[in-house]
Amino acid sequence: MGNKLIRSLITPYLWVSLSALVLFAGGLLWFNPFAGLAAFLITAMLGIYFYFLIRRKADIWQKYANTVTEEMDRTFQRFVVHNPLPLCIVDGEGTLLWFNQPFPKIYEEAEMLNSHITELTGLKYSELLQCGAGEKYITVNRDGKIYRVMATFSEEDKKGSILLYWVDVTNLENLKSMYNDEKLCYAFVEVDNYDELLSGTPDEKKSILASQIESALRQWVTRISATLVRYKSGRYFIAFEHKYLDKLEAGKFSILDEVRAIETEADFPASLSIGIGVDGKSLIELEEFASAALDLALGRGGDQAVVKTKSKVDYYGGKLQTVEKRNKGKSRIMAHALRQMIDQSSKVLIMGHRNPDMDSMGAALGISRVVKNRNKEGAIIVGSLSPSIRRLYLRAQEPGQHKFLSVDEAKSIADKDTLIIIVDTHRPALIESAELLSMTDKVVIIDHHRKSEDCIENATLTYMEAYASSTSELVTEILQYIGDGKKTLEKYEAEALLGGITVDTKSFSIKTGVRTFEAAAWLRRNGADTANVRQFFQTDMDSFKLRSALIADAEIYPGGIAISACEGEYPDINIIISQAADELLNIQDIRASFVVGQDENGKTVVSARSLGEVNVQTLMEKMGGGGHLTTAGTQVELSIEETVDEIKELIRDLQ
Repeated sequence: MGNKLIRSLITPYLWVSLSALVLFAGGLLWFNPFAGLAAFLITAMLGIYFYFLIRRKADIWQKYANTVTEEMDRTFQRFVVHNPLPLCIVDGEGTLLWFNQPFPKIYEEAEMLNSHITELTGLKYSELLQCGAGEKYITVNRDGKIYRVMATFSEEDKKGSILLYWVDVTNLENLKSMYNDEKLCYAFVEVDNYDELLSGTPDEKKSILASQIESALRQWVTRISATLVRYKSGRYFIAFEHKYLDKLEAGKFSILDEVRAIETEADFPASLSIGIGVDGKSLIELEEFASAALDLALGRGGDQAVVKTKSKVDYYGGKLQTVEKRNKGKSRIMAHALRQMIDQSSKVLIMGHRNPDMDSMGAALGISRVVKNRNKEGAIIVGSLSPSIRRLYLRAQEPGQHKFLSVDEAKSIADKDTLIIIVDTHRPALIESAELLSMTDKVVIIDHHRKSEDCIENATLTYMEAYASSTSELVTEILQYIGDGKKTLEKYEAEALLGGITVDTKSFSIKTGVRTFEAAAWLRRNGADTANVRQFFQTDMDSFKLRSALIADAEIYPGGIAISACEGEYPDINIIISQAADELLNIQDIRASFVVGQDENGKTVVSARSLGEVNVQTLMEKMGGGGHLTTAGTQVELSIEETVDEIKELIRDLQ
């Protein structure tokens, strides 16, 4: 090593110098032989001198290099053998080749050449290869202590030996755990329909009922060492430590059941909506998470707890049907606000969800009639239509009736002064074109579905009521209060709205309240014919046979869950599978049904129904869909088999 180093440093310059001296001596020899011979002699003596000098320096460097190498070897040996950290060396087969003295303090049974690292520690050789020194590590728990295992190995030989370092990080991990446990969580709690609950209770029992609810809450927060503050009648603020959150989630927020069990004089039980904010970077962000979680809980019908972090939202509860609000004041306010927004806009675009059903189309026609009555330019955006909806579409397209546009046509005329009204959905992933929302500053949402976390943000006006049977019911109430002396509805428009209510209530058999029948009665007074409405739901013989086959081929799983699927693509599959799912619930001992099919575009669609014991909405949300407690659905990019397998997996998790 020393010889090579000296030669590499000196030799190039020495040869240049000697060459120059030889040339100089040759020149002197030409002019003066004696002087030239003397120059050659001097040059030879210098060459001999430098040769021995280089040899001497090379020997010195070699001795130095040997000394350093030996010292490094001794230092490394002392470092490895006497290192206070537990160390071990594992070969490519996972056999323990060597370990230092501290290592047996962790694994007393360790034996050199006889122990295998996987059997000894549970670590696999492939996992150790993933560890890069100082950057990646594996955490191991052993006898109440936590160790961080890091590895060193040659990048060229990844099948060779690995040196493992075992660093005791118990105190650090305990500190991290303590920090996470003691982080604050904020919660907002609201008693659902508090005013309606008290109004249905005799005066002498109102204070008792309110006291029972608050007492249940205070007992609950005592169990988690939380603080509770009532900041308004029926509304509370709670702060608790993060370590209790797992306990609450494991118990599915039992306070929901405790409050629901309180006896009331009203015709519906007491229930809570809880919004919890977790892992906020600041107290302000924590409060924002909790407030957003409460909005989600209320928007989804109440009787549930929503836990929100920056990256995800979890739902618990939701066992009760939403309670109908008897007061129509909000409908009147929304009708007035919507009329003002229509009057202040240059044009109005109405948009429902893709593959619209009768509720979406009926609501769109109702809003379009409002726009026409305000003498504004309006149009309904449509994409693909099922045969049953197409009949209504052709009737509405007749001269002097409604205007329909494709998505591209709507984009060409939309501007910042255009009002976009979304009906029967509030999720950007489900509407005909989410891009249109960015082309205007004025967006209105009218929907009856439970609020989802991926809702359209920054809407100018939002009218979402989970208690309503359908969006058509909400639009019908708006029509009653937005009238301006003109003819409110055409006969077929009233029938379309009544059809929307009919299909979402399964012919007024589920999710119907007083306001639902009042809306239907008003539509009847405006010319809706129930016989014509029934024709909207007529199917051909092939569709009837397919629906019957879906019911007959359904598989019944433990817990009363029915699943059925059909192969092939059908244009009216949405209606067929929803009807089949409804019919399956008529069979004894079936609590929930899931029917899967594919439309003419090859997209897999799912209809889910239940009798209330199974929350099909939360199940469908996990597949990218949504809906209500008893009625939900989704559209996925999976095959029929993959979709059925995913539904089965969700059911297993549920049980």
